[in-house]
Amino acid sequence: MQLTSFTDYGLRALIYMASLPKDKMTNITEVTNVYGVSRNHMVKIINQLSRVGLVAAVRGKNGGIYLGKPADQIRIGEVVRLLEPLALVNCGSDYCHITSACRLKQILNQAIDHFLNELDKYTLADLIKNNEPLYKLLLK
Repeated sequence: MQLTSFTDYGLRALIYMASLPKDKMTNITEVTNVYGVSRNHMVKIINQLSRVGLVAAVRGKNGGIYLGKPADQIRIGEVVRLLEPLALVNCGSDYCHITSACRLKQILNQAIDHFLNELDKYTLADLIKNNEPLYKLLLK
């Protein structure tokens, strides 16, 4: 399984925000520069993360973005569920002749559940805690 770039960069944006000092905001331009991703793409990601409360935004001249919840309350599985389209197969479509007898969807759904349950064991704080190499790369 490979995460979409939307989810990948959503996780990276959260990691960056979590790595900042507690009272420091950032902005979308800064995040895009750190990761070298399209600003338009990052705007969509940050908007989605804002809608679900994982990112908060302050408008205006002194505005910016920051984590909407403490890093130790943001589960990695939660982020993936919110950003990733998790349907691995397209069951029920006209082109599949075995849908009524197929067990693949059930097996794949169980695999997704196990994958997400494993990710739920970790928070955003776990990814950044005592990670000096990360701080050096992100906060140059």
